[in-house]
Amino acid sequence: MLAAGMLNCLMPDRSSSPSDNGSRVVSFRRSNANARPTAPPAVDDLAKYERTEGSDDYRHRMIVNVTAFVFVIGLIGAGIWLADTMAAMRKNQDCVLSGRRGCSPVEVTKDRW
Repeated sequence: MLAAGMLNCLMPDRSSSPSDNGSRVVSFRRSNANARPTAPPAVDDLAKYERTEGSDDYRHRMIVNVTAFVFVIGLIGAGIWLADTMAAMRKNQDCVLSGRRGCSPVEVTKDRW
């Protein structure tokens, strides 16, 4: 009984609709006169991207690869240095903000003793 009451609540009453005079089917058929022209293919021809056998410059390619490798190693080194510097600064700042004195590390050489 409860389910029937909820079903009536969720679904509108179709018998009381004043504009219900017939079918509500709308036809979506295209006519051939209104058809769109066919679009050209997205890629014209891939032949212009093909390499010939004689165009391989091995020496130049290896120089570019080594240069890129050195650049990436430099970026990694700079990132590690930056992270280490930030960690040291955070450690010193936490020490100072907690109220301690002498937070800066004192470097002592062995010759002095």
